Amino acid sequence: MENAWSMKIPEFKKEDNPHGLLEQSSFSTLFPKYREEYLKECWPLVKNALELHFIKAELDVIEGSMTVFTTRKTWDPYIIIKARDMIKLLSRSVPYEQAVRVLQDDISCDIIKIGNLVQNKQRFVKRRQRLIGPNGCTLKSIELLTNCYMLVQGQTVAALGPHKGLLQVRRIVEDTMKNIHPIYNIKALMIKRELAKDPKLKNENWERFLPNFKSKNLSKRKMPKKRKTKSEYTPFPPPQPESKIDKMLASGEYFLKKDERKEKQKQEKEEKQKEAEKKRQEKRKQAFIPPQEPEYKRPDNKSSDVDIEALKQKVKKANKKRKVAGK
Repeated sequence: MENAWSMKIPEFKKEDNPHGLLEQSSFSTLFPKYREEYLKECWPLVKNALELHFIKAELDVIEGSMTVFTTRKTWDPYIIIKARDMIKLLSRSVPYEQAVRVLQDDISCDIIKIGNLVQNKQRFVKRRQRLIGPNGCTLKSIELLTNCYMLVQGQTVAALGPHKGLLQVRRIVEDTMKNIHPIYNIKALMIKRELAKDPKLKNENWERFLPNFKSKNLSKRKMPKKRKTKSEYTPFPPPQPESKIDKMLASGEYFLKKDERKEKQKQEKEEKQKEAEKKRQEKRKQAFIPPQEPEYKRPDNKSSDVDIEALKQKVKKANKKRKVAGK
């Protein structure tokens, strides 16, 4: 199977459409007030670039809009879409030098809306800043790897470059807004670029070489300390618990008179109080009970088997040596 990206698209020439277009097509787009001065300065260049493809352009400063439309001489049916993309990029603060590139056949543009991807405003600003990186390093590295021009502004990201690069840019931007740092995708692109150079690995699966991102910020639900173990399912209902009257009938208390029943309850209460008092006193007394001391065992003074005579002779010899040394 042939690689679609490596296929060369034949160039569309004037000879392919000698009769031109039957109907006039037009597109217009609004631009913000702060872009007015810049558009006034570069508008002659925009008109000249579009006139090469027989497209007319108008700038309405009062309404704040730009319009492009085809003429009778226009022979390329898709150039009006390219012209529409050009004025769209100019209205989104893309400089003329970059916006004019969209008129080329192998260059396209993509405007990625990121405003609705994150609900929290502070989180959205932080994740958008990740795309730019410190001093624009991340943005520059994405541009170098994808061969695309990128502009992050407001709630959109404007990208301009080849079709393959635009797909990669869109994936990086959407992953970044889903809390996946762009460095992971940048690493993957760098590895892919190196693998594409190797003829042995060119047609193999690259999954094993690419880094796998695992999110560590997922909230884990706290599990309860005491887990209730489910008993085996039985179709029969559990036995009905005994009521208070049933218990009184079983103990014979039900048949006692009201005064006798009160007297019995009083006795039971007094017994419980006595037991509680007894336990309380025992607990208090524990502080005054002396701890058990370890029993001291005297060492057995058994005489060791020592040869006393031999010891005496050793001492005598030692004394003699000292006397000889003294003389």
